[in-house]
Amino acid sequence: MDAHLLCVAQTTKMLRNLAAWLKEAETFAGEKGFEADRWLEMRLAPDQYGFARNVQAACDTAKFLAARLADIEAPSHPDDEKTMAELHERIAATIAFIEGVKSFDGAEERKIVLPFLPEGTWVTGQEYAVSFAVPNFYFHVTTAYAILRDKGVALGKRAFIGAMDVKAG
Repeated sequence: MDAHLLCVAQTTKMLRNLAAWLKEAETFAGEKGFEADRWLEMRLAPDQYGFARNVQAACDTAKFLAARLADIEAPSHPDDEKTMAELHERIAATIAFIEGVKSFDGAEERKIVLPFLPEGTWVTGQEYAVSFAVPNFYFHVTTAYAILRDKGVALGKRAFIGAMDVKAG
């Protein structure tokens, strides 16, 4: 497992994509004549998180993945964003934290204790990343994307996947 690639390169790429989708949603709202901050409460189904909570959960999952694998403290975010501008700030702060993580030495075998697991249990860093954090991150990023698509924002597969680091020669 390449912890840097997984925790830094991939999550920050997707968070930047998410920030771009927010801008597209803001443009769409302006074109359709509604307040862009209405996006925050939109959802796919009544029993699912709204858009803002999916953005917050994607950010939290990404920062906790990096922090837990690097064995450092993650910053606290109170989940109180009420505007698109505040969601942009949340994404930017998360990216800044993740990009500041410099070492993942021992990440694969690091003992990770999670607050939602039974007391006295743990998983390895690799198990945490592969079995929970990465799928959870993509669930929330994908749901945020799907909410925007469902409501008419013209985002395609390329907007979801984003750029690749292409080499020549």
